[in-house]
Amino acid sequence: MRVGVFFHMTRPNFIPLTTYREYPPTEMEQRARDFYQNLARRRTVREFSTRPVPRAVIADALRAAGVAPNGANLQPWHFVVVGDAALKKKIRLTAEQEERAFYNGRAPQEWLDALAPLGTDEHKPFLEDAPYLIAIFAETYGALPDGRRVKHYYVNESVGIATGFLIAALHHAGLATLTHTPSPMNFLNEVLERPIQERPFLLLVVGYPAENCHVPDISKKALDDIVTWK
Repeated sequence: MRVGVFFHMTRPNFIPLTTYREYPPTEMEQRARDFYQNLARRRTVREFSTRPVPRAVIADALRAAGVAPNGANLQPWHFVVVGDAALKKKIRLTAEQEERAFYNGRAPQEWLDALAPLGTDEHKPFLEDAPYLIAIFAETYGALPDGRRVKHYYVNESVGIATGFLIAALHHAGLATLTHTPSPMNFLNEVLERPIQERPFLLLVVGYPAENCHVPDISKKALDDIVTWK
């Protein structure tokens, strides 16, 4: 039985908080600034090197994702790490088929106009070039050994937070990522043999940037544009 399901069905023991660590205000400010500056260097890339990545790095980044806050501690996510070349090729071919339909009629013109400055199209070589693809699935419900279902709560919010943790952890380790969402993504259930209660949430491309990789010259909104203080 999954730990999250166990917690849902029985009241856990409560223990003293020993993991919290407080810092002096000046150190807090420096740590917050350092963390921001590190994340500000992160860029989404679409050109990946084929250089191998240590599996242990991916595993620890996924461990970081697995400690994300989530609804009722039911941990409604599953991660499928794809490193097999043949399987990556299959994912690419299927994704590009969906993307061709998207760019050639399925997508509204407004969305295509928004994507145009980034230069994206239906060609997705990074799905084969990058050493790893991480398919992130959102579990709509849990399954007990006797076949009963356990409802999951705040699934999208929980999986979104875990995905953010994962991207930050991979960047912190020195890897580049790309969030890819072919539309639709249901083919991932079949290709990766995942059960019906798991809904594809996002395909995360992971690896080193290609040599001479280029990225769009864009900026983020200023703090005053995204924050209101009351």
